Amino acid sequence: MHPNLNIAIRAARRAGDLILRASARVDTVSAELKGRQDFVTKVDRDAEAVIIDTLRTAYPGDAFLGEESGAIGDSERVWIIDPLDGTTNFLHGFPVYAVSIALAERGILQQAVVYDPNRDELFTATRGSGAQLNNRKIRVSGQRKLERALLGTGFPVRDEKLFRNYLGSFNRLSLETSGIRRAGSAAIDLSYVACGRLDGFWEFGLSSWDIAAGVLLIQEAGGIVTTPQGKDDYLATGALVAGNPHLCEAIRNSVATAP
Repeated sequence: MHPNLNIAIRAARRAGDLILRASARVDTVSAELKGRQDFVTKVDRDAEAVIIDTLRTAYPGDAFLGEESGAIGDSERVWIIDPLDGTTNFLHGFPVYAVSIALAERGILQQAVVYDPNRDELFTATRGSGAQLNNRKIRVSGQRKLERALLGTGFPVRDEKLFRNYLGSFNRLSLETSGIRRAGSAAIDLSYVACGRLDGFWEFGLSSWDIAAGVLLIQEAGGIVTTPQGKDDYLATGALVAGNPHLCEAIRNSVATAP
């Protein structure tokens, strides 16, 4: 295992343990509203602090980009962190949330960890070395027909204009596929694409920390990730389509041509 990945796993598990302990008393967790349907809790902040502390101890010269802390430091190596992807789920006791950590070097994703503490599922990837779930190699699905595909998605409710535009793609793909699931955690959705539980995924209005780790997982599991226009600047735009090589183009076409 790559040393960078080993440290990232340690950080993710420490944060996951903190989150699980807090979930046992979630009714006592206070939440602040950062924006439209966008919550933050002390658990988010504490989990991010644990992650950064673990990574910084091992790599003191690295920079960080965290959902709660923002950009810290200046380095060609940047750890991209979402300490609790699915905060709304967490606050409601809905057990679909995860810790997401990725390492980018000179803008290229190199390491990825998504840890689901409720299921003790650890998704990992190192560029060029494949993707794993609990140390077992994973691959994207082999589904070739869109009408038999199960897709994941998320609603961009924080931006009304974006949401109205998104609804066209949702309506269209609802009719073209065997089903759509909206779990409330992009990190988990992308991890499920990587291991074949979902055949594809699309969403708009995301942040880099929501998707960085999941993107590398999918790529290392043999899948494809692009913007709806077929470009590769999804970390900057926050709009992406992901899936196995047989379906990604069909999903992208449906998203791009939706009324």
